[in-house]
Amino acid sequence: MITFDHIAIAGETLEAARAYVEDALGVTLQDGGAHDVFFTHNALLGLEDGLYLEAIAINPHAPQPDRPRWFDLDRFKGAPRLTNWICRTDDLRNTLEKLPAGFGTPVALKRGDLRWQMAVPQDGILPFDNCGPALIEWQSAPHPAERLRPSGITLRRLTITHPQADGLNAALRGHMQDDRIVIETGPVGMHAEFDTPHGLRTLGS
Repeated sequence: MITFDHIAIAGETLEAARAYVEDALGVTLQDGGAHDVFFTHNALLGLEDGLYLEAIAINPHAPQPDRPRWFDLDRFKGAPRLTNWICRTDDLRNTLEKLPAGFGTPVALKRGDLRWQMAVPQDGILPFDNCGPALIEWQSAPHPAERLRPSGITLRRLTITHPQADGLNAALRGHMQDDRIVIETGPVGMHAEFDTPHGLRTLGS
């Protein structure tokens, strides 16, 4: 089984992605850090129910990686937006064997004292035009969400739309069940609704 873990907001710069989230949700994100291998960096927001949000961008002070970056960041252009959802598993290799091809191969990663493996496609593009979930196996404790200060914000719903929504639903059927996640037929996109101390707020793609 796989479990909903977090969502990612990408920007051409981390400052832009962070400002987008902070303005939309009325909060202040915490500093994250830099990632090796893909040479990105992030800022973080703890959510209720064990979830979290990361704002992520290419680190301009890091080298060029020797492979396409995760989350399709090499092709990212335009305003900051919700680009990815991430699910965790206790056995990444076994999970990948049970899913259709295209979700990637495990890559060992770290940030500070965090250790994990992420399934990343060779071209950096996840199935269904990046609407398929990225898969992660955490290999350190505590979970990142437990390290973040409470924000009082709850993810109410994540809606993923794609012309081949039936295919994405079929790929995930039997692997996860989460009433907060809705996959519907429509143009490629994502839309997240949050209950915040300031009322209902949204982030979109």
